[in-house]
Amino acid sequence: MIKFWNKRAKLGVITEKPELEESLKKIRKEIKESVKKHFAGSLAIRMVDSGSCNACEAECNALSNPYFDLERLGIYFVASPRHADVMLLSGVMTFNMTPHVKEAYAQIPSPKWVISVGDCPMMQAPYERTYAINAPVTEHLQVTHHIAGCPPNPLEIMEGLLEFLRKI
Repeated sequence: MIKFWNKRAKLGVITEKPELEESLKKIRKEIKESVKKHFAGSLAIRMVDSGSCNACEAECNALSNPYFDLERLGIYFVASPRHADVMLLSGVMTFNMTPHVKEAYAQIPSPKWVISVGDCPMMQAPYERTYAINAPVTEHLQVTHHIAGCPPNPLEIMEGLLEFLRKI
């Protein structure tokens, strides 16, 4: 539900699916409570692209827009793995990116978790094993949670983060 201020009308509402707003409101509340409980109110995520088409990254970028506003729930994307609690991994694991992904994982302070996003890290995407692909990611890192989809939309990513928070 997108709210806007109009000079003539007091408050207008534009929405295509009002039921989406209700489920989003419920997810937001549960995520906020869970982040507060497990991470003292602030969950830092380091997004790592291990060789993707950038569709998953675009959907994750949408999580920062005013509609989804993940930061309001206490979840932040950070630039350094040293500031992160969780690695959010997207893309098919390529041969060239494998050492860099492992290095980024090693720099995350313990306790640390890996969430894979999209079908590529689990080799469910339409790619075949070639000399350049070193997937699935489970051969290299212990994945705590997987968010399926090609690409998963922002609501599915939020639901996946909520499932992850329920697991730990």
